[in-house]
Amino acid sequence: MKLTVLGCAGSIPGPDSPASGYLLESGDTRIALDLGNGTLGAMQRFIDPFDLDALFFSHLHPDHCADFGALTVYRRYRPHPPYDPRARRLPVFGPDNAPERLAALYAPTAAELAETDLSDVFDFRPVGTEPVTVGPFTIRAVEVAHLCPTWGFRVEAEGRVLAYTGDTGPCGQLDELAAGAHVLLAEASWEHHEDAPVNVHLSGRQAAEVAKTAAAERLLITHLVPWTDHSAIHAEARATFDGPTQLVQAGATYEV
Repeated sequence: MKLTVLGCAGSIPGPDSPASGYLLESGDTRIALDLGNGTLGAMQRFIDPFDLDALFFSHLHPDHCADFGALTVYRRYRPHPPYDPRARRLPVFGPDNAPERLAALYAPTAAELAETDLSDVFDFRPVGTEPVTVGPFTIRAVEVAHLCPTWGFRVEAEGRVLAYTGDTGPCGQLDELAAGAHVLLAEASWEHHEDAPVNVHLSGRQAAEVAKTAAAERLLITHLVPWTDHSAIHAEARATFDGPTQLVQAGATYEV
């Protein structure tokens, strides 16, 4: 299983990275986890977006979903597409309100929104507790603690497991999500502070504590907010978790 980081900036795009978006490949199957600001452009460096087999949204904050509007334009209006996107709609897994929320992102006026239905080229499906199979991938969602309905995803393929936290504060569900994962792709948005707001984000130390408790093999840190000290986040994670620990880089590829 191959992980390509389309973007790893948190909250907003950074000077060196789009916001959150991750491409996973196994054999001829490709899925994406989140599609934040700038990630569709980055995706085109690696695959034709028409080659996506499914898209999963952890939640609907703009830094995780803003490029869905651009993907809609691409699927609706690209001349000479490789297949009819209305006959082969892209499965999109997200919160129950995703069709309405994403239509509002796309439609510029109230009048157009009243008539906008993106289901012509997308097959919207709610995130649920049952595992989903896409080609060789098995994807299981685990609800985590954030400011809106949010899920982490546990992705299995080729006998390997990647656990992606989405955005979350510390919560017991992360131990279930990351248990024995070969790679834990964890957000760490700020340095550790005891008075940090609850149910928002992890610090580098907290992400490493999840990796340690869950006995993950490797920790990849993402969702790095542009105004935070990334080296300090990395240092506190390495001080807590004994396994390999890296800050991911936009455009980089990692074997899981």
